[in-house]
Amino acid sequence: MGLTMSERKAVTKQLARSYRAGDRVRKGRILDGVVELTGWHRDHARAVLRHALDPPRPRPVRPGRAPLYGADLQPALVFCWAVLRAPAGKLLAAVMPELVPMLRREKALDITDAQAALLARMSAATIDRRLAGERAKLLPRGRSHTKPGSLLKSQIPIRTWAQWDDAVPGFVEIDLVSHEGSNSSGQFCFTLTVTDIATGWTMNRSVPNKAQRHVFAALQQVISGFPFPVIGIDSDNGGEFINNELFDFCQEQRITFTRSRPYNKNDGAHVEQKNWSRVRELVGYLRYDTAAELELLNRIWELDAVFTNYLLPQQKLVAKTRRGAKVTKTHDAPATPHRRAAADPHTGPKATARMNTEYRKVRPASLSRQILSLTGRLETLATAKQSAPVKPPVNEDFNRRTPRRYSIEATYAPSRRY
Repeated sequence: MGLTMSERKAVTKQLARSYRAGDRVRKGRILDGVVELTGWHRDHARAVLRHALDPPRPRPVRPGRAPLYGADLQPALVFCWAVLRAPAGKLLAAVMPELVPMLRREKALDITDAQAALLARMSAATIDRRLAGERAKLLPRGRSHTKPGSLLKSQIPIRTWAQWDDAVPGFVEIDLVSHEGSNSSGQFCFTLTVTDIATGWTMNRSVPNKAQRHVFAALQQVISGFPFPVIGIDSDNGGEFINNELFDFCQEQRITFTRSRPYNKNDGAHVEQKNWSRVRELVGYLRYDTAAELELLNRIWELDAVFTNYLLPQQKLVAKTRRGAKVTKTHDAPATPHRRAAADPHTGPKATARMNTEYRKVRPASLSRQILSLTGRLETLATAKQSAPVKPPVNEDFNRRTPRRYSIEATYAPSRRY
């Protein structure tokens, strides 16, 4: 097996000093050995040995391409990214052409027309690359409080995730997120999340506990705030949803009411993914159990409904193919729920006009500051109050029973029944 180029260079460099100091006969022997060892032509080997000890020549410095996006754009890019709560580059790039003019009209972004044009055309890969350091500065856990509701299960059909293929706005998934702060003792708040499948339109409402009357009232309020009529509801199997009150309401309003399979969270994947992006991202994992905290939560959700549905783009999975162990997913172009609902032919003209009017009133920077101010006050309330009492540990000795012992005769005695 022949030598590699690095090995050839090492050999010639080691022999170069002897070659330079040797006489004619010695140079010939060294040259013969190098040719035999490396396979080079004799003239090439002689030239390599002659110049092996020369200092390396400096490489010419080529002038690089002038950067298209200068350092002066970085603060504006970080500001846009922060206003939209640190989205991925693909989502931020999709909304930049709309977001930058809105922020400039609001006088929250002081940049020139040329800089605005550069921000609007920046690609997703460039955004991710330039924001890598900021993203590194910026994770949490959860627990389920769903208790099974056996009532009416036989009357409410099971809907699996694979069977849900409604492209019409108005089919929603609902779920509850708990705010127990790692302490499930006593009463604490829950947040009801309602997500439309076709458009991604999402609205939240918090309740003092998960009693069905509170959840039902919150659901009615959320439904009334949707820009289009709700025609289908899908829930998990918790007793706060599977009850006569909600069942009768859906029957009266001609709303399709379905439920997911027990212990299959992927059946409600559309709303489950909002637990982090639309709830935990804002209010975290602290414990909220007072009336003041409940009021702040609902004020946050009122503002966040505008922010989420008019400013935050989303992507939907349109195809998934499997080749062996590799799964390839295809998503559509990012778009906000407002854009998806307005472009859908099933959305009425009045609803579209109402959404467009609301969109023109949005001030992203001001809205973001209001939400952050409320979340700061909520965190202050939650951390300043006295901690809730923890449930006492279970007395296992009291529950432990001494196992009964039976003799072989008693176990295998013939029955006395006749």
